[in-house]
Amino acid sequence: MNTDEYVEKPRLTPVQKLGELIADRAQRWMPSPFLFAIILTYVAASAAWISEGASITEITSSWYDGFWSLLQFAMQMVLILVTATVVAYHPWVKRLILRLVQLPRSGPQAAMVVATFAIVTSWFSWGLGLIFGAILAREMGKRAEKVGMAAHYPLVAVAGYLGLGLTWGWGMSSSPGLLQATDGNVLMELGFIDRVIPSTEWVFHPYPLLLTVLALIYACTALYLLSPPKESCRSISQYVGRVDDSESEAASTETPTPADKIDNSKILGGAIALTGVVVFANAFITQGLGALDLNVLNFGFLMIGLLLYTSPTNYQKEFYKAVTGAAGIIMLYPFYAGIIGMMTGTGLVDTISSSLLAAATPDTFPVIAWITAGILNVFVPSGGGEWAIVGGPMLLAGAELGIPPGQTIAAYAAGDAHTNLLNPFWAIPLLAITGLRARDLFGYAITLMVLLTPFLATALYLLPY
Repeated sequence: MNTDEYVEKPRLTPVQKLGELIADRAQRWMPSPFLFAIILTYVAASAAWISEGASITEITSSWYDGFWSLLQFAMQMVLILVTATVVAYHPWVKRLILRLVQLPRSGPQAAMVVATFAIVTSWFSWGLGLIFGAILAREMGKRAEKVGMAAHYPLVAVAGYLGLGLTWGWGMSSSPGLLQATDGNVLMELGFIDRVIPSTEWVFHPYPLLLTVLALIYACTALYLLSPPKESCRSISQYVGRVDDSESEAASTETPTPADKIDNSKILGGAIALTGVVVFANAFITQGLGALDLNVLNFGFLMIGLLLYTSPTNYQKEFYKAVTGAAGIIMLYPFYAGIIGMMTGTGLVDTISSSLLAAATPDTFPVIAWITAGILNVFVPSGGGEWAIVGGPMLLAGAELGIPPGQTIAAYAAGDAHTNLLNPFWAIPLLAITGLRARDLFGYAITLMVLLTPFLATALYLLPY
């Protein structure tokens, strides 16, 4: 007699059933990030042909014209990721992570701890939050298996991605915010706005700060409810097998040359790093919090990282390693820039954004801006690239309705981050660190996107600026 027939299946709550259902479908149908970009290219081209009546020649020409249009911005985004990755892999940070994984006593708590610190670090830098969250998720999965704690590894990994899927857009590394804080930005040049919007209006303001706190509480609650029962949990070894984290390198037995001593000079590396940190700090001392922009953020993380490692050679080694994590982004960015080119060159983006914004009222505008950004982010998963397209019309529409620019940026950022839980573009480094495939991760990511929808709609509608 087969006793397996009499084994009772774990009883799932409605939320857990939803998570299992979407996760199962994603595992079967979710394409790789590169194929996802290719599919979206065809979708955007078809939409431009059907909606705008664009010819094949117009579509392909717009696609090619846009392909290399974001190289400068792409480099800035890569630097955010790489410089933050170097900081995240410093031994001091690793020791902090090993302490954090000791906090939870259950699988749901493990996911909540990972989400909390991923969201908090993403507020400072989306690159730092992405890598810190990924490393924390991996180490949490290892400890959970070691101590016999029932933690569902894909859900823990999704928790490490929540900074990118929820709060980064109204934090210190917000692409639209930093762009508007930079004097002479593209929207000022085009006449959509006549002033710099300082960080005190879009990050260091009670509105986005309160939104961050509420989002953190809601996300942790959703993760707790979504955590499957012990019988359904899958450990890290079921996905990545045995993980060897030995990072020690064999010590060189060769006698260091004068050149080696110079390359490893902590005096030379430390002096320029300390100088850079002083310059970074002085910008805020003399200009206040409004000094924050994209270049200032990248400069700060570059110098802080060099100061942590001190040795130029050691920093260079870690920097080279970190660049590999950005390889997927470097490869995919031109394809998404091509999609941007098609959408702008054929007028498709104007049709989408104007149709949505036309229905807005002063009360509903933040919600409409969130929906607009969320839809466009599926095709253009670049907060700054997307903002360069729709930011001007969105700011103008908001101004006509009496909406402060900072509130417009925050509402847009909420939508841009929200559908990162659907598009695997920014998850590529996290997938590499956690050892998961997109199909393993995005079932629960999409479920969280669904669960976050009523919260974001309500908060953006009711929360006063």
